Amino acid sequence: MSCAQTGSGKTAAFLLPIIHHILVNGPEAIRPSMMSSSGRRTFYPAALVLAPTRELAIQIHKEAAKFSYRTNIITAILYGGRENYREQINRLRGGCHILIATPGRLIDILDQGYIGLAGCRYLVLDEADRMLDMGFEPQIRKIVGQGMPPKSERITAMFSATFPKQIQTLAQDFLKPNYVFLAVGRVGSTSENIDQQILLVEEFDKRKMLMNILAREENASLVLVFVETKRGANDLANILQRQQINAVAIHGDLKQFERERNLELFRNGSNPVLVATAVAARGLDIPNVRHVVNYDLPGDIDEYVHRIGRTGRCGNTGRATSFFTEKNRALARDLSQLLSESNQEVPDFLLRMAAEGRTPGNNRQANRRFGGTDQRRGGAGTMGNRGGYSGPQGVPPTIQNGFGPPFAMGAMNGFGQPPRGFAQQQNGYGPPQNRFTPAFPRGGVAQFNGVPPVGYGQPNFGAPIMTRGGFQPSNGFAPPGAPSFQQQAAYQNGRGFGNWQN
Repeated sequence: MSCAQTGSGKTAAFLLPIIHHILVNGPEAIRPSMMSSSGRRTFYPAALVLAPTRELAIQIHKEAAKFSYRTNIITAILYGGRENYREQINRLRGGCHILIATPGRLIDILDQGYIGLAGCRYLVLDEADRMLDMGFEPQIRKIVGQGMPPKSERITAMFSATFPKQIQTLAQDFLKPNYVFLAVGRVGSTSENIDQQILLVEEFDKRKMLMNILAREENASLVLVFVETKRGANDLANILQRQQINAVAIHGDLKQFERERNLELFRNGSNPVLVATAVAARGLDIPNVRHVVNYDLPGDIDEYVHRIGRTGRCGNTGRATSFFTEKNRALARDLSQLLSESNQEVPDFLLRMAAEGRTPGNNRQANRRFGGTDQRRGGAGTMGNRGGYSGPQGVPPTIQNGFGPPFAMGAMNGFGQPPRGFAQQQNGYGPPQNRFTPAFPRGGVAQFNGVPPVGYGQPNFGAPIMTRGGFQPSNGFAPPGAPSFQQQAAYQNGRGFGNWQN
């Protein structure tokens, strides 16, 4: 399971080892074709790559053909639509070593007997989180169950920029129990090469704002505009065309030749503005996209990461502008966190909305889908360098002091011993010292080098203020590192709180 930033080369990462395996092992890597009882010859590819959309499958196939150029390796592609059905069948009759397919069309071809999976030693799920999230799970299970070698005898690889915990749990059915979770870079985050700007707008001002942005763009710049609905894509593209702006749309209701034509018009610069729905553009690698505009922001932060990842690819720079309206308020907290991680400026209005969302018992952060951490293990996460604790079961400990789940950056479970200052109770976690107001808005007790700070929660001293060097009470009576009352060394009660200095 590989999780890396958009535009970091995940396609090459799974295609090159497959090509190397076939070239090194030669005929032994390929299962010979067989004639069925119906007189139809069945071919057995050595590798199968599944993709959620036709556009992504076409893109992967082009990369596979490029990497295997001037070798004997044969690549083939299968995707839905009636336009290319016969051509795809004819290509399969010559056999193939690497097959790239969308799940629905592949099942149809498997049922007809053109392809068998008994010789498939490599199974790759590209944009795996989206495939499982889009409801392809039953189809993937059916494909894996049609004669493919068991997971113990094949190499299964899943690639994406995000892997939420619930998707990781589901993915374990297709992977070996001891699978490798590979996280590269600031996982689940965005590239610092992308200059992100969030604009607070009214819904009726979006069109005017977009026109202003496009007017400032150079003629040769490619601009990708994301909307939420298929109808919205068509309407906005038509509006731009009436304003003498060469724009085309891409969404799931277009015929395949229309989607390919519009993509090509965008790629070659004939129509430098592409209005797209998120599903249609997921995973696409379009060179020279300088600007991504979220005309409609998505409902979750993972989709935002994938959208703006269409620019700033392979070390290039890019820009991403998002129109934020009142209905996007639920995204404020995750969005401000993401901007901070990517060293981007966070607008004041976004900080204000994010702060307003931090109410007791309403901690969205603990359940966010953002995924870059191996959910099988606890310990520090790799989600954009956010530390945290996530146990294998994902069950949060008891609520503390009414401040919501502790350590909102990661649930604190899966530990054999509770952190210092917490009493051992039946569930393994007790409330912290709650006679005094804690200074942690996220709940819990922070520690420095494994030792809780001196003076935390001491009577009559008010709430301490957190500084980089430790804790300093607001009234200045207890400087960091100095005990402030004689009983501290002996402080202990029946609830299990021991010597804070121990």
